[in-house]
Amino acid sequence: MKPILYAHPFSSYCQKVLVALYENGVDFDYRMVSPDNPSAGEELYAHWPIGKFPLLVDDGRAVLESSTIIEYLQNRHAGPVRLIPDEPDAAVKVRMMDRVFDNYVMTPMQKLVGDALRPEESRDPYGCEQARATLDTIYAWLDQRLAPDGWATGVDFTLADCAAAPSLFYADWAHPIAEQHARLRGYRARLLARPSFARAVNEARPYRPFFPLGAPDRD
Repeated sequence: MKPILYAHPFSSYCQKVLVALYENGVDFDYRMVSPDNPSAGEELYAHWPIGKFPLLVDDGRAVLESSTIIEYLQNRHAGPVRLIPDEPDAAVKVRMMDRVFDNYVMTPMQKLVGDALRPEESRDPYGCEQARATLDTIYAWLDQRLAPDGWATGVDFTLADCAAAPSLFYADWAHPIAEQHARLRGYRARLLARPSFARAVNEARPYRPFFPLGAPDRD
């Protein structure tokens, strides 16, 4: 039986998992969670009452959280691309960068997006200022750390790049990466050119009008 993924194509964390699935050509059942497909939402909540996605269900087992799903897929549905290295120190580096992209790029980006969805009287200017400052700091840090070519942790495409792709994609929409950060901008461009992420981006293209900060006319 194929694994089932409950997800939406415009969600950054869902794109992270979709990149991993597409990298290895995993055959899966895509259950889109949307108002047009209420049964998928009902199934999602039956497995996970918090209702957050992505959620993977495989052989009756529910697997939560994007990084955990990708590691589970490597263990149970392995393909040619090893997204988490077998060598322990290399694996630590990949997992560390995965957390960096999730916590210090994805999270402040989502703060800006979430605030734009709030009623005007409930917005949080101070919190958004902090989120922009975090993004400026991590952009500079990544620009210094990344190589001028290759991927987040070296020559191999890994879990860290699965996390980086949607986080940098949307973060640059919400708070643009400065021109001076040429290495980071080049890395984002390489991610967009990667077939697995290009596919995820194209699948999400119809939903761009829903981006609350306004999707730029690029990418």
